[in-house]
Amino acid sequence: MTVEGGAIHDLTELAAAPRDAEGRISTMAAGLVGSEILKIAGDIRALVASGVEVCNLTVGDFKPAQFRVPQELSDGIQAALADGQTNYPPSNGLLELREAVQRFYERELGLRYSVDSVLIAGGARPCIYATYRAVVNAGDTVAYPVPSWNNNHYCHMLGANKLEVPCAIETNFLPTRDAIIDALPKARMVCLNSPLNPTGTAFDEDALLGICEAIVAENQRREQAGEAPLYLLYDHIYWMLTFDGVEHLTPPQLVPEMARYTVFIDGISKAFAATGVRVGWAVGPVDVIKRMSAILGHVGAWAPRAEQLASVGLLDDPEAITAYHAEFKVGILDRLRRLYRGLQAMKREGLPVDCAAPMGAIYLTVRVHPFGKQTAAGKVLETNDDVRRYLLDEARVGVVPFEAFGVSSEDAKGWFRLSVGAVGPADIDAALPRIAEALRALS
Repeated sequence: MTVEGGAIHDLTELAAAPRDAEGRISTMAAGLVGSEILKIAGDIRALVASGVEVCNLTVGDFKPAQFRVPQELSDGIQAALADGQTNYPPSNGLLELREAVQRFYERELGLRYSVDSVLIAGGARPCIYATYRAVVNAGDTVAYPVPSWNNNHYCHMLGANKLEVPCAIETNFLPTRDAIIDALPKARMVCLNSPLNPTGTAFDEDALLGICEAIVAENQRREQAGEAPLYLLYDHIYWMLTFDGVEHLTPPQLVPEMARYTVFIDGISKAFAATGVRVGWAVGPVDVIKRMSAILGHVGAWAPRAEQLASVGLLDDPEAITAYHAEFKVGILDRLRRLYRGLQAMKREGLPVDCAAPMGAIYLTVRVHPFGKQTAAGKVLETNDDVRRYLLDEARVGVVPFEAFGVSSEDAKGWFRLSVGAVGPADIDAALPRIAEALRALS
């Protein structure tokens, strides 16, 4: 349709409502903080637009030029579209895919669930939001370790009270039983993530077992007292990406009783470089999953039908998965090791850097601490953002400070996340000397 007769209504001025007009938006929306990582991405885009080449280690994503999705997934999507599979899927996901996830968990994780325990959604994020919505009321308390990804924002959106459990490098930035046990009686839900975004570290058996035993004990107390149960949101979206002998562990594997209280968050986005394909799932207690399904059904947050059908074929093909990971995981680990070795060499030189050995996901935990030193322009580096900006301007390297993951400025000082999903080995090899030179230039 084309507007005839010049009847164009210019609404730009009317739509540009005053930003400070009280009452125009909800209190929740007014107080919602935008993604800190997206702000950093804006700085990088500005440099790239001006012609500067940047080694972008900020994004928790995969650049297709570096990592392609499995050919079986790509072919399956195209075949489903050619077959006309473009109408609405069921709100809880195609039965074929729910059954495929059921088989996948039994085959790969040794966890047997009924198909009613499986919910499919448009990525993992809707599943996280639905878990919050299904079990947390406004005013309830949600406990989670920091650093962690986005739990502070989900709590804000639901009006939940945040109970943050600070973690440090000594425990790989993951909580132990002793660290979290005081939070359990106060909480309606505990949120854990392993391998962890932002650190790439993973639970060991003793730590996760201790936490699970404490959750079961707390729920036994609550059942006797007639109180609502304590749930565990267990985000293991990176579980297929572990390295160097690191074993991924699940709560019901260690303590079967945890199946009553655990909601898994998972999907194809990280394990198959398929972040934009938007197929995720939750697996958990049937009563919770049903309410999550109802919530997402009203929102319409389902994964596209063609992508769901293609995911069935992928999950049911262990040989294809093994062949894909033989190249994909090697590529990720190679990049992580290049960064690790290069930064450790700088540490041996006496430069103010350190890092944890890679364990999983696509992230490296790095400490850069030139605080109190002065740049050639005379600026004293005092904060993580000063260091982040200096590395971007002088070394042309983008990194994310831990403040973006809910850590206080004091606890986060010097700590950064480096992500390798969007860079190649040559990018890393070229960036490391620039980082070293930038640190040497400080006085």
